[in-house]
Amino acid sequence: METSKQMEASDNTPHENRTDFLECLRLIERLHRRILDLLKFRLEALGYTDINSVQALLLHNIADREMTAGELRTRGYYLGSNVSYNLKKMVGNGYIKQERSEHDLRSVRIKLSQKGLAIHALIAELFDQHLELINAEQLLQGDDFNNLRGKLRQLETFWDQQISY
Repeated sequence: METSKQMEASDNTPHENRTDFLECLRLIERLHRRILDLLKFRLEALGYTDINSVQALLLHNIADREMTAGELRTRGYYLGSNVSYNLKKMVGNGYIKQERSEHDLRSVRIKLSQKGLAIHALIAELFDQHLELINAEQLLQGDDFNNLRGKLRQLETFWDQQISY
């Protein structure tokens, strides 16, 4: 039989889990916003005024791949709702090249231009610098990244399933 102290402890667990859960959600959102801030500051420091941090992150995610605009969302490279606006701006500013598909003229394939590849390299360099600092300061060690990635993927899968049902 549970003592009253054990019952109190078990009663607190859902509330504590809820608090931790909500804090994790806020942290995920803040981390995303913070990386966009870091990208914005780097771009501004280097004089890039025709591209924003969301667009730069998208260029980093595309890298040397060629795809359709729709694939940007299905592959998880772009999370916003206005992908066509950002693509149009980046095509207009010379960061992305687009070509009609030879097999389906309704489909447009995109890839990075030389200018887009330069932004990709700039962002990759920034991320490499941050990883070096994280390692030097031992913020995450050993399997920490793998464990964190695994847990985040489990949450993503859970939420994907919730949308499907």
